[in-house]
Amino acid sequence: MPRSVGFKYLFEKRPELKIAIFAGKGGLGKTTSSAALSYKLSTMGKRVLCFSTDPQASLSDIFEKDLFGKGEIEISKNLYVLEIDADKRIKEYVDSIRQKIKDMYKIEEIPREVEDYIESAVAEPAMYESAVYDAMLDVVSQNKYDFYVFDMPPFGHGIRMVAMADILSKWVDKITEARRQAYEYEKVASRLKREKYTEREDQLLKELESIRDRIVSFSRLITDPKGTAFTMVLIPEKMAIVDTEKALKMFEELGLRMSGVVVNQVYPPAILEDPRAPEYLKKRVEAQKPFLREIYEKFEDLILAIIPMLRREPRGLEMIEAVAKELWESTITLDDLEAISKR
Repeated sequence: MPRSVGFKYLFEKRPELKIAIFAGKGGLGKTTSSAALSYKLSTMGKRVLCFSTDPQASLSDIFEKDLFGKGEIEISKNLYVLEIDADKRIKEYVDSIRQKIKDMYKIEEIPREVEDYIESAVAEPAMYESAVYDAMLDVVSQNKYDFYVFDMPPFGHGIRMVAMADILSKWVDKITEARRQAYEYEKVASRLKREKYTEREDQLLKELESIRDRIVSFSRLITDPKGTAFTMVLIPEKMAIVDTEKALKMFEELGLRMSGVVVNQVYPPAILEDPRAPEYLKKRVEAQKPFLREIYEKFEDLILAIIPMLRREPRGLEMIEAVAKELWESTITLDDLEAISKR
């Protein structure tokens, strides 16, 4: 029996799977894979949200529709797409912080030095990432869909978000504890002065605890081994293989396990045996051989699907459907890759 691969087998092994995350460097097929899996699941009668966190509005290109910043849009039956405008979300978040400061200190205008600090914080890359995973948490917590498929932006494979969640959570815990101690000192000082102390709600403390709770919830969401599949997409090229190895190492350091890899843009080995195939195609098959051999040797147990090189760019539902078939149950098998690795 041929050793077949495809997401069909992943979902059969993990019936509780509800979230699929595609990560990797830009241009390797993350968005195509996200769109294809979403489409396939929707044709099986499941309500699916395909969520893009990529600022390049890639899903708009794939589905050939203007989706960026427009909210949840139904593309076809059961298939919904959400392409967030992270910059807009950051602006809304920062405006809410300004308003909370004004309310907390009962002031009309924020002091210039505080405003300078807020503006510098907005420029930090972490602010964009924070807005992204906050939006991810929002849509999943609403529980409106059977499946959620996330197309991650190409910063640190999306893995940095997992690490950042842990770092931020610990930072907020420390700040919260320091604030809590200050709060207790304030009460003690009031008693020593024999002043009447009125318990008041510490808004800053509440805000910090709220941030920490959302960070912890996000971290649990994307690292849940039963409900979430974190997948890397790579192509038969040296740098893509090196990047995937680095990603695996980063996962191990975080105590996580990657669900698998998708090998994209593979020229079918059968081309070599086809007398009608043009010579340039046969040369491309030959050029991919050493990289496919390396992929097989390094990632054999992790390969979830193998997507062949398509005749044209995967745009529109017709091409997405073609990719979906290969992603769900690949025509190129592990045996094919093994055969290549032995040549």
